[in-house]
Order: sequence, then C-alpha cells, then structure tokens
Amino acid sequence: MGVEDFLAGYDPRRHAPVAVTVDVVALTIRDRRLHVLIVERGAEPYAGSWALPGGFIRPDEDLAEAAVRELAEETGVAARPAHLEQLAGYGGPGRDPRMRVVSIAHLAFAPGLPGPEPGTDAAAAVWHPVDDVPPLAFDHARILADGVERARSKLEYTPLATAFAGELFTISELRLIYESVWGTPLHAGNFHRKVLSVPGFVESTGQTTETGGPKGGPRAKLYRAGDARLLHPALLRPAREDDLR
Repeated sequence: MGVEDFLAGYDPRRHAPVAVTVDVVALTIRDRRLHVLIVERGAEPYAGSWALPGGFIRPDEDLAEAAVRELAEETGVAARPAHLEQLAGYGGPGRDPRMRVVSIAHLAFAPGLPGPEPGTDAAAAVWHPVDDVPPLAFDHARILADGVERARSKLEYTPLATAFAGELFTISELRLIYESVWGTPLHAGNFHRKVLSVPGFVESTGQTTETGGPKGGPRAKLYRAGDARLLHPALLRPAREDDLR
C-alpha cells in the first residue's frame, strides 16, 4: 500500500484533537535588572490576567515564525530578537481549559528590546522585573522559570553577555550584566580573574576609559568581545560553584 492509498482511508478523527501554540519568554536588562515581557489578556480564558505573549500557530508557518509573529502582534516588538531559541514543550492535559493544547515555548534574550505596545487580544504589555512578576495564567510561571534558568545558564557557557555590553566595555561593566541576569552580587576581583582566564572571551583593545573610577582610582582597561563561541572554563554561578566542591 502506498502513501496515497493509506491517506485515502485514513480518518484523523480516530485521535483526539490537539492544538499547538507558541509562548515567548522575552528577556532583557533594564535599569540593571532582568525584565520579562508580559501581557494582560484581553479575552477569555483568564481575561484580565497576566501571561507570556503567545498564541496558536498558523498552518503555513513554522514554530519560530509563529513566535516572532505573536511577539509582534501582542506587544509591538516587531524586530526578530538577536537571540531566539526553542526553550521546551509543555503539554500537560489540564494546562488550557479550552482543549488539549501543546505549547512550544521560545526564549528571546537580547539587549535593547523596545518598549511594548499591546495589540490583538492583549489589553496591556509591559516589561516587568523577573523577581517580582505578578501571578501568570496557564502554566506560564513554570515556563518563565525555565526561561530564566536557560538565560542564566547561557551566561555561564557562552559569551552572550558581551552582546549587552556594547562594542567596548570594562570588566566591571560586564560584571554588572552578569549580576543583573544572575540576580546576585559577584566578587569583583574573582570575576575579573575568571573572565581573563577564558580564552577568546574578551580581547584587550589597549585603550582605557577617559576618567578613573568614582573614588579617583586609575582608568579602567577597555575590552571587546572575543571570538569564542563557548566559554571554557565556564563562568559558573556562585551557588553552582559551591555545589561542585
């Protein structure tokens, strides 16, 4: 039996209907704190509740295209984020009251993401600090937690933090980015030593800042992003370093 013969006798009603959606954990740094983009739902289910931007995929688009479209339609963030990756799938049978819905969540993590403007079925859209997020609809609290953990891990094993630092930066400025994403203060001297010990992470420019530190200290050296794609050794978060001892 060929494929055409098989499809001619195939009845899709033998299986329960399942819908597929995308949800987007969009993260950026604002005012030295990690922020997530959330929307106020303007329609049921959970009208008036906060949620991650997302929605049902269209028959003619792939998952990443759907994630970018939903982000633009619900929040006005129309440009494709510099870093967009598939996060995980969420398919618990009771996660959506309408029907069985499987969501393929995506992580968008990039600097300079613009202020949001609500659209389609979103009544409002705001950037909100991840450490003080209001209750979220569906299972979006779990998805957000997974997205934040993925972003924090990215800074351990990849040079993604340099994308937030600009073309030229000091090690202290890079440390502030790590502190913002990891949500914990870091020892300045230890961080400086670890960054310079990773081959290809940063490159010295031979330049310094125009002025010294706030207490009249020496001018700081300026660096640029190196050519490394993975950090080895990794810059582990303090708690994870303790776990390895």
